[in-house]
Amino acid sequence: MRIAVLLKQVPDSDEVRMDEEKGTMIREGTGTIINPLDLHALEAAVKVRSTWGGKVTVFSMGPPQAEKALREAIALGSDEVVFLSDPRFAAADTWATARTLVAAIEKNGPFDLILAGEKATDGETGQVGPGVAAMLDLPFSTYVSDFEIEADDRVLVRRTVEDGIERQRLSLPCLLTVLRDLNEPGMPTLAGKKKGRRADIPVTTLDDLAVDADEVGLAGSPTRVVRIFHPQVARTPVIYRGKDIKKGISNLMEELEKRGLISGGGNRDGK
Repeated sequence: MRIAVLLKQVPDSDEVRMDEEKGTMIREGTGTIINPLDLHALEAAVKVRSTWGGKVTVFSMGPPQAEKALREAIALGSDEVVFLSDPRFAAADTWATARTLVAAIEKNGPFDLILAGEKATDGETGQVGPGVAAMLDLPFSTYVSDFEIEADDRVLVRRTVEDGIERQRLSLPCLLTVLRDLNEPGMPTLAGKKKGRRADIPVTTLDDLAVDADEVGLAGSPTRVVRIFHPQVARTPVIYRGKDIKKGISNLMEELEKRGLISGGGNRDGK
């Protein structure tokens, strides 16, 4: 079984800074990690391989420093990695990112199963995985907290949604985006670390893919960040003390009635 994993390097969540003028994230000088939810996808892929055999291939798009994340992916059990790095891929929105990943998957595929984290911590959109599935015309499922490969080329999926648990059965090939409830990511072994450090990681550029320049990066992004800002929390509290407490209770009750949070006619004398 051939399994693809979509993986992204993201800034450490405690160090995220934004350029308010450009509407972009400031990545220089910040620590980076593998997107935590993608680690659960990689762990699941390694476990599927241990049961069904095959190969795990990690796909990642990013700047040159993202090579570090791919070496870590190898240390964690990936058989091979595809590193998409080209200045023309920069500033891509979720659509253009998905389009670039699809071109790479088509070049290196086919794959029986594609796994990804539910979302990336730097964007919080959850759109890239479903976008890849749609462009590849694959069935997909999101918010996956458990899944089982069945012998008849199908996968039984358990989804955690707001009102409970959903179960689905999808035909392979398909794409799943997973939650952290799926598993506990493992730690790299010493042998894995050595393998990751010594691995040759070739770079795939736009020239290596069957996709046009106007479909990737900023040029291929139909959405733009027009403006970002830090929300201002404005509060004007009124404090009642001593003999004013009863008046404060009465005013509070009136305000709650205005907002429809309680019905009228209540006792407002503070008793």
